[in-house]
Amino acid sequence: MMGRIEDHIYKTFKEGPEEKTLWWKGKWWQRKELEEAVELCIKQLRESGFREGFRIATMLPNCPLISILSIAVWKLGGTIVPLNAKMGPETLLNTLRLVEPGAVILFPGMEEAAAALETKGMTAVIAPLEGPLPSFKCRECKPEDSSLAVIFATSGTSGMPKAVQLSHSNVLDNTFGVYKTFKHFRDDDNVINVLPNFHVFGYDLCTILPLVNGLRQTVVPTFMPISSTLHAMIEAEVTVIAAVPTMYSLFMAVIAKGHPVPSTLRFMVSGGDKLDLRIDERAKQFFGAELFEGYGLTECSPIVSANWSLQEKKAGWVGTLLPGYEAQIRDMQGNIIDQQEEGVLWVRGPSVTSGYFRSPEITRERIVDGWFNTGDIGTFDSKGLLRILDRAGDLIIVGGFNVYPQEVEIVIKGHPDVQDAGVIGIRHGISGEYVKAFVVLREGADLDDPRGIINYCKGKLSHYKIPRKVDFVKELPYSSIGKLLRRELRE
Repeated sequence: MMGRIEDHIYKTFKEGPEEKTLWWKGKWWQRKELEEAVELCIKQLRESGFREGFRIATMLPNCPLISILSIAVWKLGGTIVPLNAKMGPETLLNTLRLVEPGAVILFPGMEEAAAALETKGMTAVIAPLEGPLPSFKCRECKPEDSSLAVIFATSGTSGMPKAVQLSHSNVLDNTFGVYKTFKHFRDDDNVINVLPNFHVFGYDLCTILPLVNGLRQTVVPTFMPISSTLHAMIEAEVTVIAAVPTMYSLFMAVIAKGHPVPSTLRFMVSGGDKLDLRIDERAKQFFGAELFEGYGLTECSPIVSANWSLQEKKAGWVGTLLPGYEAQIRDMQGNIIDQQEEGVLWVRGPSVTSGYFRSPEITRERIVDGWFNTGDIGTFDSKGLLRILDRAGDLIIVGGFNVYPQEVEIVIKGHPDVQDAGVIGIRHGISGEYVKAFVVLREGADLDDPRGIINYCKGKLSHYKIPRKVDFVKELPYSSIGKLLRRELRE
């Protein structure tokens, strides 16, 4: 047993109370300051009527209160539910009804949203980003298992909310495992915490990993404006970046215009979506540090695999499995096939969720005998390195041949006039499907004929992978974490 997250954090508090732990708006918080804020929050939650097994939801930017509230909630045996403040009203209400929090914590400026939540029977609390909480009365809710540390709302295709429950053991196995396995981490590292806290990548890897391992973290409320994030990194002397590929592209666009780069940076981690090889190649040139790609899912707390060192790094591959995982490659019918064939990746291990919150039917669909269906198509090489080809649901089948959208997108993005590209499959009576591309052109591009894209792909892709139709668009739909939303392209 790995115990509980807050016990490991309190251990770091005791080992070095004067140590710097959290940078926020130009000031370093010491561990003892954070502990004092947590103790006050525990007192406030008790007085509100919060009890073991209850849940607290947050709709906050990255801030000290996220850490303070999380630790306090765990100390009382509860569960934290970080939510996206920009989530659509209907989705938000459905999610809140599912997780049934004792209170929803919002920040100053969200008074109108708080009032709207109150009319729906929720307890909404406005609190400063550094704390403390004001006096409030917690709403009664059905207690759940106190072993649940955090619940993440994830996007589903059915329109109904889906919430991944992660236990203390899940999160600790992953955060300790990543810190121990990644060869480049040091005890004095300072991780930039700028990924949104309502996403597992930002919360587990940039908030909890530093806290339980005694590292420092630099907390930035939002990524935009990018210049402000870079200034914070320079001022706080950040050594580690964890971000999604889109963020690295935006970083480099600003740096290319002359913005200074943090001189203390030692390495960078990319996850959340497939890393474009062009970004990988340019990253060291722009940042003076190596970029390592990893792969994970919310249901896996999140890291499944990564390029753990420069010696093991293989561009285009997401490295070897984190110790503790087992993996299988299966065909679409669920039959186990050879690891070096292309098929659906299934994983099992102590980082994997026990299921979806109050959703036994979804749990049964995705988890069978402890094995979790990632829904991603992958393959292993002879050395055990994993390559993710695409989402199983995004696979395009043209005349019986598999087409992976990301492969086509990478080729199209190589066109000098192309800024971005997204690819989907369109139903066809004879071939089953054909490939359609949505293309964003660079500013000032001369290209105005879709045939220019189609001709560019000839000789670079097999004939059945070449787009038959191309639409020029102003922008592509992305999630809040920077992942292309192909379902919106289909719609």
